[in-house]
Amino acid sequence: MKKNVLDQLKLDDPKIAIIGATNDSKKYGNKIYKDLKNKGYSVYGINNKATTIDGDKAYHTIKDLGFSPDIINVVVHPKIGLEIIKSACEMNLDNFWLQPGAESDEIIEYLEKMDKSFLSHSCVMVQTRNKS
Repeated sequence: MKKNVLDQLKLDDPKIAIIGATNDSKKYGNKIYKDLKNKGYSVYGINNKATTIDGDKAYHTIKDLGFSPDIINVVVHPKIGLEIIKSACEMNLDNFWLQPGAESDEIIEYLEKMDKSFLSHSCVMVQTRNKS
């Protein structure tokens, strides 16, 4: 049975890969990374140009993590996100969270076609606001 993305947040220590994590404090990739980290989640920044995010090791691709994250939180433009999502699906990954602005009809259709669990039009910071 396919797991729901929100159910993954209830795991003891869900591992969340943040596609588009950045050190630029004006961008949501930074705000989300810091917010989830401050709430105690295990977050892993994926950014093909950064070596660290908020002082933590950054990874250029999901594959570089060396494990399968429980949630893949996407905070990049849909054109970039689609290619990353296709690559993640080839790795048999599931549970995609498309932050507002990161979703597109093409991505949603692709994830549905691949029978992947995903959430869109919902901000992870809002959904986790009661965790501290």
